[in-house]
Amino acid sequence: MTTPFHYEPGAAQGPVPPPECPAHGLGTGPGGLRRLYGPEAERDPHGLYDKLRAEHGSVAPVLLHGDVPVWLVLGHSENLHMTRTPSQFSRDSRRWRALQDGTVAPDHPLAPIFTWQPVCVFADGATHERQRGAVTDSMGRIDTRGVRRHVNRYSNRLVNDFCQEGRVDLVSQFAERLPMMVMCAILGMPEEYNDRMVRAARDMTRGTATAIASNAYVLDALTRLVQRRRREPADDFATWLVDHPAGMNDREVSEHLRLILIASYEATANLIANVLRMVLTDPRFRARLSGGHMTVPEAVEQILWDEPPFTAVFGRWAVGDTELGGQQIKAGDALIVGIAPANTDPVVRPDLNADMEGNRAHLAFSGGPHECPGQDIGRAIADVGVDALLMRLPDLELAVDESELSWIGNILGRHLVELPADFAAREPQDDKEPPSMGKPNLPRQDREVQPTVRRTAPTPGRPPGAAPAPASTGAMGVPGVPGVTSTATVTDESGGTSAGQSAAGRIPQQRSETAPARLWRAVSRWWSGN
Repeated sequence: MTTPFHYEPGAAQGPVPPPECPAHGLGTGPGGLRRLYGPEAERDPHGLYDKLRAEHGSVAPVLLHGDVPVWLVLGHSENLHMTRTPSQFSRDSRRWRALQDGTVAPDHPLAPIFTWQPVCVFADGATHERQRGAVTDSMGRIDTRGVRRHVNRYSNRLVNDFCQEGRVDLVSQFAERLPMMVMCAILGMPEEYNDRMVRAARDMTRGTATAIASNAYVLDALTRLVQRRRREPADDFATWLVDHPAGMNDREVSEHLRLILIASYEATANLIANVLRMVLTDPRFRARLSGGHMTVPEAVEQILWDEPPFTAVFGRWAVGDTELGGQQIKAGDALIVGIAPANTDPVVRPDLNADMEGNRAHLAFSGGPHECPGQDIGRAIADVGVDALLMRLPDLELAVDESELSWIGNILGRHLVELPADFAAREPQDDKEPPSMGKPNLPRQDREVQPTVRRTAPTPGRPPGAAPAPASTGAMGVPGVPGVTSTATVTDESGGTSAGQSAAGRIPQQRSETAPARLWRAVSRWWSGN
């Protein structure tokens, strides 16, 4: 079924409703078109994609904030055609009729995303080649081994901040912090890493009332960096862009740095959170990962299919009247690259439960000449970061029921609000050393009297109501290795002690090498370069 827009773009003129407006809770707007924003779209985006696919096919008319009409491309092949054909679908947002006729005001909540800037993602042809060439060349100068060392060191630092607590929110205390720490170091401004930068990077893509101010904060920091690197060159990404033969001016350099920082940060933070959620909520996924049947890079690739960090990219603008997916697209119409719906297109994935490990045909990083140039850096941060975290805390367990997890979303993507996890408390580790499994902290009788009720890390497979199991240490210092007897003194819930408990009595025996040991061996091989 093909359904053209039922009204002209000018019909949506007027102020944009604030995010808390009750109208945002309605799933449909003028002309019966479905809204791509608001609680309904955020709560179940995949359900919305299914409805749009059933109603309109592979290309569907939808509404943005302020009920501005755009096209959402759902089909995998249609998205590939659009991204690979810049002569028909331009990245220059100044072509958008809604901007030209005033339908979209300059202070629109999504302005930081679609407002034209002198960067390669808004350029075509020779300008795109010049700017993109500078970015690609500079990306090629990044020392990937150095990045991995950064990731391991920063992962250790982050884990050290909470490893003695026995509980952590893996979103706010790890997934949202690690990518910003690494990217600030790569760009050449590690001193700018702070909570405000993290909040601003998250806020500016959500269409909030403060998005424009957040964008200004990030751009101001990067502008200062560019001015400093003009005076004081260094061996960092900012200097490489400043000195590149493409001859970009200060505004071009700062805007490109903003693009790289925000895109890399948002994508990688979401990717890490999504991988960790699967580890904590899907026993099959975790068993295959810890058992050596799936590597962390393969796990990341599977998540890029199922839960891409960006669900969509806005946008493309029609150069002239054309047809796509059976829909008549007019010159100046806006289109959205539907990453998540393309990855679940039944034409290419008739069985959504099939393993996609190692298959990079997904559109998680878009496609065509504007495909993300920094995707391998994002993969490296996610691969090494998740690996390092699981090495330090192999006993992580979800601290709440899975049904209690919630997301915040927008047209570009959605991310977990929190991912609380429990684990056995450990001592900090030297961040200059490779991540390793430390011994869980054992209670000491000479410490101060503890509260009668103590939080203990849950043990996988422990029957309901069973007493907490003490930590044991086996070969290679691996906690809880089956078959190793421990006589550690343990404080029970009543404040008393018990001794002589056997690890074999708490964890089922395994004939093969244990999962933590296999994980340790695999990481050791990777670290040594084998």
